[in-house]
Amino acid sequence: MIHYRNPIIPGFYPDPSICRVKEDYFLVTSSFEYFPGIPLFHSRDLVHWEQIGHVLTRKTQALLEKCPASGGIWAPSIRHHKGRFYVSATNFSHGGNFFVWTDDIYGEWSDPMWMEQGGIDPSLFFDSDECVYLTSTYDLPDSQAIGQCRMDIDTGKRLSDTKIIWEGSGGKYPEGPHMFKREGWYYLLAAEGGTEYGHMVTISRGTSPWGPLESCPHNPILTHRDTMLHHFQAIGHGDVTDTKEGDFWMVFHGIRTSQYMLHHLGRETMLAPVTWDENGWPVVNQGEKILKNMEVMRLPEEDYEIRLEDPDSFYGSVLPKVWNYLRNPDLSRYSLTDRKGSLKLAGGDETLDELCSPAFVGRRQQHFCMRAEVWLDAEPQGLQERAGLTVYHTNEHHYDLAVSCREGKRCVILYKRVGDMQTESQPLFLYGPGKVLLRIESDELEYCFLAGRDENHLQMAGSGRTQLLSTECMPMTFTGCYVGVFAEKTDAWFERFQYRPI
Repeated sequence: MIHYRNPIIPGFYPDPSICRVKEDYFLVTSSFEYFPGIPLFHSRDLVHWEQIGHVLTRKTQALLEKCPASGGIWAPSIRHHKGRFYVSATNFSHGGNFFVWTDDIYGEWSDPMWMEQGGIDPSLFFDSDECVYLTSTYDLPDSQAIGQCRMDIDTGKRLSDTKIIWEGSGGKYPEGPHMFKREGWYYLLAAEGGTEYGHMVTISRGTSPWGPLESCPHNPILTHRDTMLHHFQAIGHGDVTDTKEGDFWMVFHGIRTSQYMLHHLGRETMLAPVTWDENGWPVVNQGEKILKNMEVMRLPEEDYEIRLEDPDSFYGSVLPKVWNYLRNPDLSRYSLTDRKGSLKLAGGDETLDELCSPAFVGRRQQHFCMRAEVWLDAEPQGLQERAGLTVYHTNEHHYDLAVSCREGKRCVILYKRVGDMQTESQPLFLYGPGKVLLRIESDELEYCFLAGRDENHLQMAGSGRTQLLSTECMPMTFTGCYVGVFAEKTDAWFERFQYRPI
């Protein structure tokens, strides 16, 4: 037996979609208000994934200006047809449904081709007769369904009217549709129940892509909605792939709760095997719940190793792929060449509290128990000038360990923003110029913030509950916590950033 661990991609990587090209697997996830958009991964064994880039790397591909928290780029789908890769997605804040394409998965992608069909969660299906179908959600007066049209892949225009092909199995918000074909049947995979604790994966099928589609008699085929204390909750939004050997697998997202019914790392990508019953219906993980430690007969490839770049390095000419900006950044405010081994942020008037693009770069928090630290060189002169290390979920929910100025002296202050409440700690004064070490340590329940002139003289600046940065404390939030560096109204140089599980 072979063992692997869920989540296979930890941290805020929701709405996974997957495709296979020979022995290679490619996977994309949602990115919302973060840029570059749509992280892109490669694997050969479905368990170990290397981020090879992003799909949306230009503002012309992903306009994110002033988009709200959890706006932006939703629910991508990746498909491969005749040597070309296609990714479809929704820009919820600017423009609607679109797709981009590339002939080189490691290269640049096209500008968006806007599609005429509305809704969200668009997904392409290339049939064997060369017809291309687009499925997405379809709004009804008091509910939602899955709609479909034939589409011209060269223009994005509809070649047919949009037809409702399935209203789901009875759960609310049917969404995340993916159509695929197996042994003469057209299968429509969907998510239902909303992306919270009632989430589930359901499926239907028919002999025509237009239907009629019959629901699987054992829907939902994957859910944890009936569990209370299971470590994984909100399981749903799946996509399937086959292997060269004929096995099937499903990727989907779920959450790890830090305490009862609370989560702050976001929805994470997970994996389970799929078999088929005697009537041709899929069975996920043999009908059992998804576990942290999974045991399977085989993977597509054994002893597969991936190349891992140093995610913390500021020594290169570009930031490592794990780092993101908020919305569309002004890249003139960022420099990796001003000082060797340092990242310079030129802080402007924009702040972390606003729906804008402040001088900020962050990486996803991927572990409950972690340590993040950075050395900071900054000389703020005024009350509003600050730079530091932040745990950021939204513009209204973040904890910031910052170097600022009080009484004409440099100091370290812990700022906490939770909804309409803002607090700051008593200042820890720093005597004399020089670099400051900022550190955040966390477990499931708490963040601890420390600062000092060196590792042997760290002082506690304060602490903050993870609970107050959890999705359940926010309205309609689909992202997760980032750990990042920022600057406001002052220049700052960051070096020796480290993120480590503890």
